[in-house]
Amino acid sequence: MPLQSSFAESALTLKQQLGQKLMLDLRYYCEQDPGEQKCRTPVTELPADLANIITKHNIGGVILFAENIDTVPQVIKLNNDLQKAAAKSELGLPLFISIDQEGGRVARIPRDVGTSFTGNMSIGATYKEHGTHFATESARIIADELLALGVNVNYAPTVDVNMNPDNPVINVRSYGEDPQLVAKLGGAQVAGFENNGVISSLKHFPGHGDTNVDSHTGLPKVMHDKETIWQQDLPPFKEIIKNQQPGMIMTAHIQYPALDDSTFVSKEGKTMIKPATMSRKIITDLLRDELGYQGVVITDALDMAGISHFFEPIEAVVNTFAAGVDIALMPIEIRSPKDLAVLEALIERLEQEVQRGTLNANEMSASATRILKLKEKFKLTSLLDDKAAIKKAQLLLGDQSHRKVEAELALAAITEVKNEKNTLPLSIKSNSKVHIIMPDTRKCYALQQALIDNTDKLISFSCTSLQGYEPLATLKEINEADIIIAANASPKQSAVEVGGMDDLADNPEFAIAKADQSAALESLLKQAKLAHKKTIFVSLRAPYDIAQFGKFSDAVLATYAYNIDVDTDEKIAGPAFTALAKVLLGKAPAKGQLPVTINDLN
Repeated sequence: MPLQSSFAESALTLKQQLGQKLMLDLRYYCEQDPGEQKCRTPVTELPADLANIITKHNIGGVILFAENIDTVPQVIKLNNDLQKAAAKSELGLPLFISIDQEGGRVARIPRDVGTSFTGNMSIGATYKEHGTHFATESARIIADELLALGVNVNYAPTVDVNMNPDNPVINVRSYGEDPQLVAKLGGAQVAGFENNGVISSLKHFPGHGDTNVDSHTGLPKVMHDKETIWQQDLPPFKEIIKNQQPGMIMTAHIQYPALDDSTFVSKEGKTMIKPATMSRKIITDLLRDELGYQGVVITDALDMAGISHFFEPIEAVVNTFAAGVDIALMPIEIRSPKDLAVLEALIERLEQEVQRGTLNANEMSASATRILKLKEKFKLTSLLDDKAAIKKAQLLLGDQSHRKVEAELALAAITEVKNEKNTLPLSIKSNSKVHIIMPDTRKCYALQQALIDNTDKLISFSCTSLQGYEPLATLKEINEADIIIAANASPKQSAVEVGGMDDLADNPEFAIAKADQSAALESLLKQAKLAHKKTIFVSLRAPYDIAQFGKFSDAVLATYAYNIDVDTDEKIAGPAFTALAKVLLGKAPAKGQLPVTINDLN
């Protein structure tokens, strides 16, 4: 049913309020307890158990992951079934159905299905030439595609100001290092999402841009003084709140001693500074009172190590609500029937804390009202037509006009950082030999395919994958080549880019750096230089690596992205590689501008 405005004014029971304040993760579910094994059965159809808890507890929302998305008809049916379960609850209120579809490195919809773009730092690189055009257009297209699937909340944009070259989790997810630039582009994306019917969620308050720890794997601490915080971290949030009051703001699991140095005792008995997610000074006094934010505050995922290593799940939710947060994202892990009892225990415990006065009853009511008003503002509904929605979505997702904008952004972002000896554009002759050095063979093939598609010359290619190669054979290929194109992608992917904390549980090595490829790449670049080869270095991700590798090359380009959208036996391709090939071959100029400072360069 559509949301009735009377709900926003009427009194909900405490249980109903608490149900609305939970955003559940339905990534995996096993109807039989898997015992010692981890449940890894993706929820692509709604199990009766999960439908029942949504109905019984008046659950406010769910978050989808890539595993929940198989085909367009399937995900629409899943989302419609979720809304039907919500419609059967006492309140009958529609769900927030949320997702991380930032674009670029963080995209849950399969790239060959939906339009994922090349991400925020590539948008930042286009600002001088194109202003807010690509921020607006990418958000509009992502919103249209999400809404067609039945998704109404997007955890984007990321408005962290990336000040730290070693930031393992933000880097290219940021528009850049200039707070004013980040505010303008973030504001344009908020408008692009929300003017097209999708609720945005600014993240990660009060700022994740100057950290060298990923809050998925630890608890970062930002040692900025208050002046730096107000000049660097807060301006994007302050400006966007002032001008637009976005639907949601997501908290960061980060310690900010200058904002709040109060402490808690962890589950292991260690005294620690409160993370922002659990700080009343940061969430209520700063965000609500000082910055004037009236919308819905949601936590980052509570299963992340920045919280889960120090708090039991139920304690974590109590602490976030006490701080003034409205919605607990992924409060407990629901993977099998035994976890349903934990959800019951969580709601009972929250009720007890309200009765004891630990949680303020008026604040819980005001929080639920904010949630209901947001659902009402965006006219969320649980009345959905599967067939009509599927037909529309199949025409809309990844359509030609959307892919055109994606390609235009990828090309507009390409940045020429260095070009000595007129290396670029490449002078390709028939039978030219090009040796490509890439982090893996798929990226080699993607660039090779893009070069072939953009020239009529017959080129001979060879490839070195930094994941493993034979040094003597590689040296021979370098010596025989006319042109060397070498690329690097750093830093490594974080958990959020692959999916979430389940990936760390499946592969503990994921959190540890892979074998260092940088030493191998530097050695190969030095060999190419000694052999007097025309050499181009391409930074595929955060461009800070240019400081290390750029000096060994005649020309340097930055792409900010390397996503592959088509991966079949016949073709491997992605918009960033197509754009890169066009610039290398002189079919288009590189007009992007570095949105971050690189040591010894700018």
